[in-house]
Amino acid sequence: MELKTMTYIVVGLTFLVYIAIAIWSRASTTGEFYVAGKGIHPVANGMATAADWMSAASFISMAGLIAFLGYGGSVFLMGWTGGYVLLAMLLAPYLRKFGKFTVPEFVGERYYSQTARIVAVICLIVASITYVIGQMKGIGVAFSRFMEVEFATGLFTGMGIVFIYAVLGGMKGITYTQIAQYCVLIFAYTIPAIFISLQLTGNPIPQLGLGSTMADGTYLLDKLDLIVTDLGFREYTTSSNGNMLNMFLYTLSLMIGTAGLPHVIIRFFTVPKVRDARYSAGWALVFIAILYTTAPAVGAMARLNLTNTIQTGDVGSAAGNLVADERPDWMKRWETTGLLAYEDKNGDGRIQYYNDANADFVTKAEGWGWQGNEMTKVDRDIMVLANPEIASLPNWVIALVAAGGIAAALSTAAGLLLAISSAISHDLLKGVFMPQISEKNELMASRIAMAFAIVLAGWLGLNPPGFAAQVVALAFGLAASSIFPALMMGIFDKRANSTGAIAGMLSGLSATLLYIFWFKGWFFVPGTEMAANTPDNWLFGISPEAFGAVGALINFAVAYAVSRATAPPPEHIQHLVEDIRVPRGAGAGAAH
Repeated sequence: MELKTMTYIVVGLTFLVYIAIAIWSRASTTGEFYVAGKGIHPVANGMATAADWMSAASFISMAGLIAFLGYGGSVFLMGWTGGYVLLAMLLAPYLRKFGKFTVPEFVGERYYSQTARIVAVICLIVASITYVIGQMKGIGVAFSRFMEVEFATGLFTGMGIVFIYAVLGGMKGITYTQIAQYCVLIFAYTIPAIFISLQLTGNPIPQLGLGSTMADGTYLLDKLDLIVTDLGFREYTTSSNGNMLNMFLYTLSLMIGTAGLPHVIIRFFTVPKVRDARYSAGWALVFIAILYTTAPAVGAMARLNLTNTIQTGDVGSAAGNLVADERPDWMKRWETTGLLAYEDKNGDGRIQYYNDANADFVTKAEGWGWQGNEMTKVDRDIMVLANPEIASLPNWVIALVAAGGIAAALSTAAGLLLAISSAISHDLLKGVFMPQISEKNELMASRIAMAFAIVLAGWLGLNPPGFAAQVVALAFGLAASSIFPALMMGIFDKRANSTGAIAGMLSGLSATLLYIFWFKGWFFVPGTEMAANTPDNWLFGISPEAFGAVGALINFAVAYAVSRATAPPPEHIQHLVEDIRVPRGAGAGAAH
C-alpha cells in the first residue's frame, strides 16, 4: 500500500478513537469539565499526564534540536525531567490537598485577594498561550506532512480537530483521550527508534545503540563526530555554547517552569486522594522516561542518516554530493510543506551541504567550486517525522510516526486550552465578575473561551518565534518567573501576603517579558540594529529562553521583601498554610 494511503488510514483511525472518546466522555458538569470529577485512577492519570506533558516539543522538536545541537540539547532532557521531580515533591500533593479546581483559585484563596487571582490568571494565560503556539507549530508540521500540503493548511486542519474533541469533552474527555494518545505516541516514537538502531548498530535497544559500534567497528558517536566535522560543523559531542551560566539558568528555567505549568498542575486535581497525586506523578515519570531516554538516540541517528543521505561520498570529491534530480522521494514530499528546501547555487546539479558560517571551511569549499550551503532550509522540527523515511523504513512505520506526532501535539494543546478556558470562565467570570452565573452558562463560557484561544494560538502559530521546543522554552520561562514562586511561597511561607505575591508575580513576569521581547528583536527602535538575539548581545550571555530563572529570582526577592515590609496575612490564612502541609487525608484542607 502506498505511503499516503497508509498514512491516511492510520491517522484517520486514531482520530476516530479520539473523537469517539470525547463524545462518550462528554462533560455534563463543571466538576467533570475542570477536574474529571476527581475520579481518575493514579496509573491512568499518570499516563494522561505523560501525554499532556510530552507535547510537540518533546515528540517532534526535542530530538530535532538534539540532532543539531548535540550535547547542548541536553538542557531540554535535564530541565524537563528534573522539573517533574520538583512538581511531584513540592507542589502536587499540597495543591491537591487544598482541593480547588485551578491554580488561580488557589492563589486567590491563599493570598485572600481577588486581585491576586486576576494577576494569576494573566500569568497563566500569557504562559499557556505561548506554550500553545509551540503546539500549533508541531500540529502544522505533522498535518502538513501527512496531508502533503503547505504548513498553513496543515495547521488549520489541526486546529479543527483540536476544537472538536477539546471543546466537547473538557477534562473528562481530554483525560481518556490522552491515555489513548500516550499509547499511540510512545509506540510511534520507540518502534522506529528500534528499527533504526538495528540498522545502524545491530542493537535493538536505542539507548544502548547510541553507545554501540557500527558495522565498520566505529562507535556511532565517533562516526557522527567525524562526518559533521568533515563538513565544517562542530563536533556533535561537544557543547554548542561555552557559557556555563546560560546552560545552568536554561536548565533551571525549564525545571521550575515545569513545576509551575498550570495545565500539568491541574491534572493532580483529578485524582481522588492526596496520596494518589504522588502516585500519579511517579507513574507519569515512568511513562515519560520511556520517551526521554530514547530521544538522544533518535536525535543522533537522525543527524547521521540525514548527513549520509546528502553527503554520499568523500567531502570535496566530484561525486561527493547528492545529485539534485536523484534526490529521494522523502525530500520531495517534505519540500511540498515548505519546511525543507535546497538551491543549486553553483549550477553543478548536486547538493552541497556544509557549514558556510565556518570561515576556515568556506575557504576550502570555495576551492572545490562550492558557493554556499545549498540546503537552504532544514526545519529542525521535521527530523523525528522524517527519520523513518530517511532510513527507508516500512510505510506502516512512517504512518505510525505521523500519527504519534499529531497525538503528542493534540494532547498537550487540549490540556493547555482547558487551563486557559478554566482560568477565564471559572476564575474571572465565576470567581470575580459574575459569581451568580449558572453552571450551564459557566460551561458555555468555558467552551467559547477555548474556541477563541484555539483561533489566537493558531494565528500566532503561523509565524512562531522559533522551533517548537524553543517556543515552549519561552513559555516555561514565563511560568517559572510568575507562577512557580507564588505557589512555592504560598505553600511554604506562611508570612507571604497578598501584596507581596502580587508585586512578585508582576515583577517576575514583566522582567521576563521585557527581556524576551527586547532580545528576540520584537521591539522596533528606528536607527538601531535590533537583530539582538545573539550571545554577544545577551546580558551576561543569558539567552531569552534561560531568563525565566532570573525572573523567578526577581519574583521571590520582591515577594519576600514586600511581604516583610507590609502587614502579615490574617491568622486563619497562616493556619491554612500550616494545615495543607500536614500529611492527613485529602479532605483536611478542602474545608477551608
